[in-house]
Amino acid sequence: MINYTLYENKDSNQWVTFVHGAGGSSSIWFKQIRDFQKEYNVLLLDLRGHGESKTNLKKAFKQKYTFSALANDILEVLNHLKIEKSHFVGISLGTILIRQLAEMYPERVQSMSMGGAILKMNFRSQILMFVGNVFKYILPYLVLYRFFAFVIMPNKNHKQSRILFINEAKKLYQKEFIKWFKLTAEINPVLRWFRQVELNIPTLYVMGEEDYMFLPAVRKVVASHYRSSTLCVIQNSGHVVNVEQPILFNSEVLSFIKINQ
Repeated sequence: MINYTLYENKDSNQWVTFVHGAGGSSSIWFKQIRDFQKEYNVLLLDLRGHGESKTNLKKAFKQKYTFSALANDILEVLNHLKIEKSHFVGISLGTILIRQLAEMYPERVQSMSMGGAILKMNFRSQILMFVGNVFKYILPYLVLYRFFAFVIMPNKNHKQSRILFINEAKKLYQKEFIKWFKLTAEINPVLRWFRQVELNIPTLYVMGEEDYMFLPAVRKVVASHYRSSTLCVIQNSGHVVNVEQPILFNSEVLSFIKINQ
């Protein structure tokens, strides 16, 4: 089972589960824990090979990494803790896993708050994937990760997010990075399906105005998924909006969850 951390609130029967992105860990939510714990039970997850969810080399070779398998990792924790339903908050690739979980087990997802959501790989991100696939066996993974982080979060005010994710990525190892990177082979059909199909689950997209790679696609999806989806664009923020603008992020997400309790 993947590693998890609980912050329980005896005055609430509502759960909020946080899912980080690739290369991160549950520690990226350090600016959210206090505000959310005041009102809800909080569950933080470390995805496979990230944070404290260490995978030994033998197991890493055997495990097949698919979006469905990773979503089932999350379900396993919910079942273990007997959490029947939860609100979910994700960032970056974590938003894909939340949406995958909602596709498979909609009855377990009360609402979805998607920070820095990935709904389409634009031309630049397709180039990034191509470069990664060419060099993933040649270059040390941290060289590639630093390059990806700079392309996705290029501005001066994104520096804190870049450093945070690079420092977290140092806890991975090359084989684990390659397993995760191979997920890109199935990402386009998965995202195409997500864009086409609207789920009957309340969804809030919280995007930084400077998240130039992913914001345009989210705008289009929210316009077509208007029955269930809302978009909040936060000024002076890039991709990792929960780190760069935590006060606004927390306020928007907590208000959204309160409406959908």
